[in-house]
Amino acid sequence: MRSNMKHLLKINEKDNVVVALQKLPVNSKWTEGNNELTMLEEVPPGHKAALYPIVEGENVIKYGYPIGRATQDIKAGEWVHTHNTITNLSGTMDYEYKPVQHPPPEETTQRTFEGYVRSNGDVGIRNEIWIINTVGCINKTAEIIAKEANDMYQSEKVDGIYHFPHLFGCSQLGDDLHNTQKILSDLIHHPNAAGILVLGLGCENNFIEVFKEVLGDFGEKQVKFIEVQQVDDEIEAGLEEMEELVRHVETFERESVPLSKLRVGLKCGGSDGFSGITGNPLLGKFSDKLIAAGGSTVLTETPELFGAEHLLMERAENREVFEKIVSMVNGFKEYFIKHEQNVYENPSPGNKAGGITTLEEKSLGNVQKGGFSPVVDVLAYGDRMKKPGLSLLEGPGNDLISVTALACAGAHIVLFTTGRGTPFGGPVPTVKISTNSALAEKKKRWIDFNAGAITEGQALSDCADELLNYIIDLAAGRTQANNEKYGFREISIFKNGVIL
Repeated sequence: MRSNMKHLLKINEKDNVVVALQKLPVNSKWTEGNNELTMLEEVPPGHKAALYPIVEGENVIKYGYPIGRATQDIKAGEWVHTHNTITNLSGTMDYEYKPVQHPPPEETTQRTFEGYVRSNGDVGIRNEIWIINTVGCINKTAEIIAKEANDMYQSEKVDGIYHFPHLFGCSQLGDDLHNTQKILSDLIHHPNAAGILVLGLGCENNFIEVFKEVLGDFGEKQVKFIEVQQVDDEIEAGLEEMEELVRHVETFERESVPLSKLRVGLKCGGSDGFSGITGNPLLGKFSDKLIAAGGSTVLTETPELFGAEHLLMERAENREVFEKIVSMVNGFKEYFIKHEQNVYENPSPGNKAGGITTLEEKSLGNVQKGGFSPVVDVLAYGDRMKKPGLSLLEGPGNDLISVTALACAGAHIVLFTTGRGTPFGGPVPTVKISTNSALAEKKKRWIDFNAGAITEGQALSDCADELLNYIIDLAAGRTQANNEKYGFREISIFKNGVIL
């Protein structure tokens, strides 16, 4: 199929649809062996056409699995999309533990990168100073201190001084307040930050002394605190503390560390019909290579596992991990139901425009980012990675929230595949990987790596080797992601409950 239909792709032998690799005009003809397929409608790039007749109620098959069912008879050569296909999914589900043994990933040659070894043994890939405010009321204060400190304390050994505005820390209760505290605490413990200035206002729910209970152990040279209501001039006080932090950060030097120390987050956003063909399988191949070298990856976006969660459940390292995946998936479905929302109100309009028809299709593409390695752990929102290997992280699909959560889980870098593009970045290097070459060519300030070459003949394994080499250079500081170059660094925190 791949060689005979150069403009079409049949992904799995079981599929009854093919994917258009470029626009397919009406009446154009394509051959598969002795069979000829005539396009009865124009099919946009990344979208699907019926390879065989599909009767009303019959499953539409892509990736070898149902992605929904036909709502009317579909002729061979017709466009298959939201006008004639609907999801099969509904509500929570019961799952049975059926582990499947996958072949171990190919071993990766032992490699190293130059990182910063911290006093607790963690390794950072950047030597930065971060300003973390306990409450949104003082976002501007943090911004002013960061700007003035960057001007005053320029140093070749300090990779920059950054602040991360957010909306929360006051007027929050219960889980919402705890989530805010966990995320801010995770940022303070992140090894990419060698120095931290914590700013509190003094009257917020997330009061500094209360926050310290969540923060736990921290190095006094590494972390400084200011309650701005208690000082005469908070900008002056912040700059004085910053001078000490700069001196501390300058004591670190890059040194060679094994690749097993690297932790990488896996994310997609602005997905299109090519995401499950190029970008996401590329991340899966990369993930397997890093894990084979002893490293760690973490996959999130719980609602975008719905319809493909069984593929991760069968790879659970043991029954305990399986039960955690079940709890995470059904728990997030119940979150939707509690708010009287459709569990399967996905994909987004942009996803649909890019060729994704149902949540099953989106999820089957999404889970490919996790490769074929066993799932070793499941993390609650705000938890940090504990084990090498592939972990799953509870969280929504929202790009800013999930990239923040991946960084806070300990990821040094987030790999972000996209078919439609986005400029944003999280608190760590956020590598945008285009699923198609047109996007890479159009958005050079957004895209760091092009996976579109896979549909143009590059072997997946070769592309994964190229990506691994790029990531090692990035981790060693020999290059920067575009979000670093252009100053796109943001965080967002998950909110569920009431605000006072």
